[in-house]
Amino acid sequence: MYLEDIQIGSEVTVENIVIEKEEMLDFAKKYNPVKIHTDEDFAKKTRFGELIAPGMLSFLSVWAQYTSLDFAGEDLIAGKSTAVEWMKPVFAGDVLRGTARVTGLSFRNDHNGVLTVAIDVFNQKDEKVLTSVIESIVKRRPKE
Repeated sequence: MYLEDIQIGSEVTVENIVIEKEEMLDFAKKYNPVKIHTDEDFAKKTRFGELIAPGMLSFLSVWAQYTSLDFAGEDLIAGKSTAVEWMKPVFAGDVLRGTARVTGLSFRNDHNGVLTVAIDVFNQKDEKVLTSVIESIVKRRPKE
């Protein structure tokens, strides 16, 4: 969808994603090998009492499903930036869902502009576990 066709306030929902323990451990061992994510004995002694998922795994789990719902669709050119803020830990077995909404549109030139989307992610207790702001470069409608 061309940038001109996207409306500020538009919203989509990313439905239930279960954080599986094995996937969590595999991701942590490869991309974030700190003890709170990889060592169960260590994690039991922390205030969390168990392993917590790497924050990027929590974000990327929702992001992977959001991409199929992306507001721009085939008119997406590229990502520009991503900011993520983590609020609560995510544990193995947690069920995440997200709400993505268009918060900004700006025109860069005659060919493209910037789409800003905020994604809020909640667990099965309706606690917000993270929020993210993503900027993407999107095609503009060709001039006739």
